[in-house]
Order: sequence, then C-alpha cells, then structure tokens
Amino acid sequence: MYDDRVQFAVDLAFQYALFVAQGVTIWLLVVLGFAWVLRLSRKNRGRRGAHLEVVSLNERFERQALSLAKACLSKSDYKNRKRRFKELKSELKKRPRTFVLDFKGDLKASGAQRLAAEVSGILNLADPQDEVLVKIESPGGAVAGYGLAASQLKRLRDKGLKLTAAVDQVAASGGYLMASVADHILAAPFAVVGSIGVVASLPNFKRLLDAKQIDFEQVTAGEHKRSLSLFGENTEKGRAKVQEEVDAAHQLFKDWVLQGRPQIKLEQVATGEWWHAGAALELGLVDELGTSDEYLRRQAATRQLLALQLIQPKAAGKGFSRWASLGAALFKENETPNW
Repeated sequence: MYDDRVQFAVDLAFQYALFVAQGVTIWLLVVLGFAWVLRLSRKNRGRRGAHLEVVSLNERFERQALSLAKACLSKSDYKNRKRRFKELKSELKKRPRTFVLDFKGDLKASGAQRLAAEVSGILNLADPQDEVLVKIESPGGAVAGYGLAASQLKRLRDKGLKLTAAVDQVAASGGYLMASVADHILAAPFAVVGSIGVVASLPNFKRLLDAKQIDFEQVTAGEHKRSLSLFGENTEKGRAKVQEEVDAAHQLFKDWVLQGRPQIKLEQVATGEWWHAGAALELGLVDELGTSDEYLRRQAATRQLLALQLIQPKAAGKGFSRWASLGAALFKENETPNW
C-alpha cells in the first residue's frame, strides 16, 4: 500500500512536470513568434528606398592607421595620434572636397543609372573648388549605355568641376570613352586603356536550319528594319548597311574622344588597339601613371574625401528577371554595335 502511494506521487509529479514543460515550451514559442514579427515589422519600417551612402575616406584611412599605431607606437604616442584623429573630424568640414565615385562596367553599362543619381547628388552640393574622382573599371560594351554613362560625367565638366578619372585595371572601348571626358586621367602602370573601335557581330544559323529542313519566315516594315538575320539569308546589301552603322558609331566615338583630349593624334590611337598605361602616356591617352589609392592618400592630407554610392533595395525576383532577360536576349536578333 505504501509502495502504491509512493508510485502514485511519483507519477503525479512526473505528469505535473510534463504539463509545466509543455506550457513553458508553448509560451516560449509564442514569445519568439511575437519577437520575430516585431523585428520584421521594425526592419520593414526602417527600410529606406534608394539613397546615397556617403563614407568619409579620411576617417577610414585614419582608423586603419590607428590600428597599426596601437601595435607599433608607445602608449603616449598612440594617445597623441588618437587625439589628432578627434581633431581631424572637426577640421575636415573646412576643407575643399573630393567626391569619389566607383564605376564597374558590364556589357550593358547597367551602372549608368546609378552614376546619374550620384552625379546629381554631387551637383546639388558641390562648390567650384571641389573635385570629382571617378574610378573606372570596364572593358566596354553597348554604345548607348556607355554613351549615357559618359554623358553623365560630362555634366560635372559642364558645371565647371574638376573631373579626374582613375584606371587601376582596365578602361577600354566604352570604358575609355568615359575616361576621355575627364580633365585628368590617371592610370596604374599595368592598366589597359584605349580600344577606340566598334564591333558588331551576329551568328547565322541558316545552313543548320536548311540541313534540318526547317523554314524561317520573317516579316518587316521599313527597308533597314533588319539588316542582318540570325536565321534568314544575309545579303551584301544588309552587310553594307551594318558596316555603315558601325562606321558612324566609330566616328562618333572618335569625335567624343577628340573633344575631351584634343592633343592626341586620332590616326594613331583610333585603330581599335589597346595599350598598357606606359605606352598610353606617350600617346597622350593618359596624363599620369599611378594608382587611385596613392592619389587619394596624397589628397587626404589637404582635402575632405567623400565616397558616394547609390544604395538600392533589392527587388524580389530580381535573380529570376535577370535570367529571363538573358534568355530573351539569346533569341532576339540584334546587330547593334558595341564599344
């Protein structure tokens, strides 16, 4: 009888403990759920649309130096360096500014729209003594896209601001079109510049379709609506028309470069060739050998350096749309020239 009562008490205690554990678990799940919903709500409420992010490069450089100084200097010297850093923050606002832009180009020059917003932000604030340094890295691409990007940089020149282009790796074709707008072009010794030329290419699958006994029909309105075709038979007249368009784009390219750099000899450099920076300096394609990092380090002593970047919220389904666009492009006939 005694054993039965003990067993009953043990079972009762176990059931109670199990009941409490289940209640606590449910309570924790509810609390965590509310916390997650609240966090998500705050995140969405605080999310900003497209906006310009501004970073002080002077402060970034000084923080890097402080990290090294802490390991290398004595405590007193480190404290003095740290004190000077605090004084630097108030001093910076009195200096003339150098705005730093970073353009990494793809074949479509898709960064042109972002560049436009960054340039507009600068023009709303800049003074005549300010400068803009644009770091360009691009092998070139679509004529219209790079023409737009170069036109955005020209807005800075038109407002009387000094514009410096820095090429650390490559600014060829459309990338060089952008650089040629600048007052001053700086290039790292092994950087690639030039390639002042135009290309248009299109595969033709007519013989493959003929071998598979597949007919291709195309209806157009306008004599030159489709000069060359992916699947139809191309004609000498169509090839001549595309060559005419390529030559016109090349002439536009040369005129634009000559407007920015009248000292160069076009017959020497407008051949579609590219050069390393040393040879480009002799040809007048660049003005100085050096990296953008060294240029900014020198300027940090006397100017306020502000790096600008347009931050855009990620759109849902962007990855899918990119692949969809690529797929559509593969099946779209297009002989548009590229720089």
